[in-house]
Amino acid sequence: MFNLFNKRKPEPLQDVKAIREALLTAIKQELQKLEGGEGKHIKGLALLLACLPAENFLYESAVFADDEIRFKNEIQRIVDDFAIDLPADWTLQVNFVTELPADAIKLANINAALYIRTPEHVVVTKSKTAYIRTLNGESEKTEYKISATDGKINIGRAPKVQVSDGFFRINHIAFLDASTNEANKFISRQHAHIEWDNNTGSFLLFADEGGIPPRNKVRMRSVGDHTPVKLNVAELGHTLQEGDQIILGELAVLEFSYIEHSNY
Repeated sequence: MFNLFNKRKPEPLQDVKAIREALLTAIKQELQKLEGGEGKHIKGLALLLACLPAENFLYESAVFADDEIRFKNEIQRIVDDFAIDLPADWTLQVNFVTELPADAIKLANINAALYIRTPEHVVVTKSKTAYIRTLNGESEKTEYKISATDGKINIGRAPKVQVSDGFFRINHIAFLDASTNEANKFISRQHAHIEWDNNTGSFLLFADEGGIPPRNKVRMRSVGDHTPVKLNVAELGHTLQEGDQIILGELAVLEFSYIEHSNY
């Protein structure tokens, strides 16, 4: 009868040290598979944590959320001990997610998963936070952080403009109006916008009034499929995926990513 107690599910980890040890042990088990020189092909690791909201502060402490380099150093010790031979510039990304992606490596004994980034493998976390980078054109910032809670994220020329209905529009991703950059000349004051879609768990790109023919253009090109997609209808949103490039007008280019530029 005492065996009945052995069938109970293990209690959730409630101690910062225990969570950290469980994460490092599970990561070590995955990294050990890379012995023999395979580690040199790795660009970085992405750790996904799907803890309960009440446990969030424990997991943040476990991965040293305020000083991410400390947790990377802990993993580096494992790398050194097992001669895994990661490149000197390997990166670590830690994301908190509501659900672990099916294509990630599920870690043992803890509600976490791992992506191992190689030059051919781009991390896609489907997180509610993403980044928009300006590749061509002159915008107020070179990189913008966007979130599912931001609502409608407007893209256009100048940060605050009066549009055709008389009201003022705020462009959260704003290209400079007075810029001499050639790409900026073809960007409308109300060119496009991005919104989070709860049904698909993705960010969607929409063309606005100034970004559909016969005026200026909005086009997308994905990493996997290099065929450009033209956005000709304002009401139809297109799902943004890791590495997608957004072309505004003729020359301005934005890049969508779930990974902060500093983590490359």
